[in-house]
Amino acid sequence: MDAQCDGAARVGRVRVNQSNFSDFNPLWGFYHLGMNTLLDHEFGLIPDLIRQHAADAPDRTALVEGTRRFSYAELDARMNRVASALQRDGFQPGDALAVCAASSLEYVALFLGALRAGVVVAPLAPSSTTESLHRMVGDARARLLFTDAYAVEAVGPVFKNPGPGAVPLTVPRIALDGSAVGSPFEAWLAAPGVQPTAVNITAKDAFNIIYSSGTTGEPKGIVQSHGMRWTHVRRGSTYNYTASTVTVLSTPLYSNTTLVVFFPTLSFGGCVVLMPKFDAIGYLQLAQQHRATHTMLVPVQYQRLMALPEFDNFDLSSFQVKFSTSAPFGAAVKADVLKRWPGGLVEFYGMTEGGGTCILDAHLYPDKLHTVGKPAEGHDIRLIDEAGQEVPVGEAGEVVGHSAGMMTGYYGRPEKTREAEWFDPQGKRFIRTGDVGRFDAEGFLTLFDRKKDMIISGGFNIYPSDLEAVLNEHPAVFEVAVVGVPSTDWGETPVAFVVRQPDDETPAYNLMQWVSARVGKTQRLAAVHFVDELPRSAIGKVLKRELRDRLAS
Repeated sequence: MDAQCDGAARVGRVRVNQSNFSDFNPLWGFYHLGMNTLLDHEFGLIPDLIRQHAADAPDRTALVEGTRRFSYAELDARMNRVASALQRDGFQPGDALAVCAASSLEYVALFLGALRAGVVVAPLAPSSTTESLHRMVGDARARLLFTDAYAVEAVGPVFKNPGPGAVPLTVPRIALDGSAVGSPFEAWLAAPGVQPTAVNITAKDAFNIIYSSGTTGEPKGIVQSHGMRWTHVRRGSTYNYTASTVTVLSTPLYSNTTLVVFFPTLSFGGCVVLMPKFDAIGYLQLAQQHRATHTMLVPVQYQRLMALPEFDNFDLSSFQVKFSTSAPFGAAVKADVLKRWPGGLVEFYGMTEGGGTCILDAHLYPDKLHTVGKPAEGHDIRLIDEAGQEVPVGEAGEVVGHSAGMMTGYYGRPEKTREAEWFDPQGKRFIRTGDVGRFDAEGFLTLFDRKKDMIISGGFNIYPSDLEAVLNEHPAVFEVAVVGVPSTDWGETPVAFVVRQPDDETPAYNLMQWVSARVGKTQRLAAVHFVDELPRSAIGKVLKRELRDRLAS
């Protein structure tokens, strides 16, 4: 029998839909129940919350992966063994380790156990090139690399003759899955029952180093503090996290997209169901089986789920809140989710670097699905021009943000940190997003594009998102991405890469003519290329640089 979250039985047939979600008390979580927990504090530590749950409800399920599970007592005990092993090996608070592996129970225990010892975790993408991954391990100054067979292609062999820019991977490797890629994790752990030495951790201390996706260049290490993560946890009460929460996660643990939902679930005593690799049918089966209440999915996953003919056959009535972030989320897909999938739909717009966040409660504002919502409470979002001056109300500009949750900086790169910062005339620090947007009269933010993706043709600014929105209205188009390519006559000109609907045979010329009739002369497409799929990162971002490189080659 498969491992099951305890909350699956307790949740039962509860359905929360658009009509009643707005009736929720914003403090419905632990605060509403009057429980005396560490969450009442302005600052606390996530590992301490795990210890509290292990003491209060030791047999409650914390994690499920396939047929395996960890109770809170088992997770807490494993965290102690990790923290003790790190201290045995001479790790001090502030030292770093790296992990490059698929999501697993061991991965979670490692991450949380390291935090208990004050050790900084650098979770790395198995999809990285070997050279890039080795550089990130070196950049983080990681003293150990934890990996598994899934990541062996990225981890690769130790370089005997490193090429230019490559860093030999000389740090010891430990295999979380017991495979031949490193020393066995179970043998490395401290003995059962060993208690780690308590360490002093402040809100400013580094929690993790998240490396940017590298879609715009070499990945940069984004240092997030314990205080920043605590703000994410405390925000969880707004979204109905409780000990009955069951969160299904199919996005990877190295991504901030996943972690902003993962940590609140465990902090409130809920259950996380890990899905190491996403497939649409498998996801729906897990959600139905475990009576999922929460999830985080990137827009392309929603699109693929809603396109399944079998979608409506699954019982998803237990869902309370579904989240999305990381990539543009089409209004039509949002509307379809609201119509056919029970529970609220919440879109977060922000950066791993932190700064400002906008939130769209789509179930409450069905007429604002083309936006990313309003600034979150306590978040200061502004728009600036090329000269760094705030733009007048109603005009477009680069989005910058300030909040309590901001990165300390890019690890070991003060010059890159300075480039990412903007200060207002009073000296208040903001993080630049590189996105262009505009606020409407009601304070909702509409995004256009990344500044780097904006096409300047004949002196006119063309936003690829405008053309993508038009193309998505054509019945032949399943997915589309528009990029700018060099043009002798115009400087740049727009080109579309289109994934057609199954069995569609619409010619490229017909599609171009159809678009030309609906856009201005400066926006007309120079070409349409049909592709089987758009290149994406592991968290669903379209890799437009790769599309431009295809044309260049």
